[in-house]
Amino acid sequence: MSLKEITRREFLRRSASLSLAGAAAPWAMSLASIGEAAAANASGGYKALVCVFLYGGNDYGNTLVPYDTASYNAYAAIRQALATPRDTLAATALNPTVALPDARQMALAPSMSALKPIFDQGKLGVLLNIGTLIQPTTLAQYKAASVPLPPKLFSHNDQQSVWQASSPEGATSGWGGRIGDLFLNSNATSTFTCINVSGNAVYMSGKAAVQYQLSPSGAVALNGVAKPLYGSSACSTALQSLITAQGSSNLLEAEHSTVVRRALSANSQVTTALAGLSPIATPFDPANNLASQLQMVAKLIAARSVLGTQRQVFFVSIGGFDLHDYLGTQHPGLLANVSNALASFYNATVELGVANQVTTFTASDFGRTLSSNGDGSDHGWGSHHFVMGGAVQGGRFYGQLPSVSVNGPDDVGQGRLLPTTSVDQLAATLATWMGVSASELPLVVPNIGNFSTRNLGFLG
Repeated sequence: MSLKEITRREFLRRSASLSLAGAAAPWAMSLASIGEAAAANASGGYKALVCVFLYGGNDYGNTLVPYDTASYNAYAAIRQALATPRDTLAATALNPTVALPDARQMALAPSMSALKPIFDQGKLGVLLNIGTLIQPTTLAQYKAASVPLPPKLFSHNDQQSVWQASSPEGATSGWGGRIGDLFLNSNATSTFTCINVSGNAVYMSGKAAVQYQLSPSGAVALNGVAKPLYGSSACSTALQSLITAQGSSNLLEAEHSTVVRRALSANSQVTTALAGLSPIATPFDPANNLASQLQMVAKLIAARSVLGTQRQVFFVSIGGFDLHDYLGTQHPGLLANVSNALASFYNATVELGVANQVTTFTASDFGRTLSSNGDGSDHGWGSHHFVMGGAVQGGRFYGQLPSVSVNGPDDVGQGRLLPTTSVDQLAATLATWMGVSASELPLVVPNIGNFSTRNLGFLG
């Protein structure tokens, strides 16, 4: 039996478990019921994924820098004034447990020094040349246009969406949300399955799972209900009664009421849960917004028992990486914010005793050109990323390290890397760790059948 047929039968089996009443309910509620009926394997205790998205397209060349003499010299010749001075890299040079081929060496950007101890502890791994792909693609196939390629390459909005959802801008669900779909009934309140601390992202929307959004300071109160409306508590009470009334025969009105009731209930639950927490001792820089977002994620994880959660997916983000100009002056500060925030978050998970149960990874629109445009770099494709957590088999690199060249064997021009590892493979690896079965992977990553390797091996 084919994987597609297994997946179809599994969907039909789960759909058949819905009651006749559920089938007669409004479309949105029926869809939610399908999600509640689905359940991947949530055994083994609590687990969480945390996506850290770097909006704008992070420059891979100055994030993970060639350090061996031959590679560095090639890098410096290509990057020219943008090149990180080699004498600043000694403290962040990485010594992996599995050596890179041809005596190659790599170093973290000097401003990412906070991540080196975590790499050395074997809790941080580096994903080499990862990016959006429909199927494995060679340079010859790319040039001949003989295989399907991700739509609208080098476009910010579209590649953000392809990274997060496996579809271009306009996608309605992402693979984080689709993982959440399979675990909705593992949590006492399904609303807390997918939590976004930075706004809105398609990555967090499922077919049934709805992303719950809050700010780094906590639940966002509903104006007019959280405090007196026009100075009148009676007005606030009347407003709440109006917007939460049940029994309407109008489908949109009924669904709106359901959403508002869910939001008010979630607000109350989160606020109460956070208020009852003991303070987390691990310091987070309050001037670093990404650190503040991750601090809130740490608090929500600490509140997991009160909230009744077994599986959660989180999303945080930082912008400013579209550095066609000022790369040399602005990029180090951005990387410092990322590094320091990640280090604080990992240390907080250790403090909370959940480091083995939380896996964090970075993502971005795309990489950038290795060649300089004078003061920055331009839109690219593949890039290097990090995966972190107690379950990560870190202290090493995963994937194929590209050559340091322009118009070489690993790039499509100007040092734009042709990915050798797909985001889909990353998604499948993380989903499997969360408890998604092989037969359910196509529900999360539709193109995973195009890849023979579905587990990258960085999680124990």
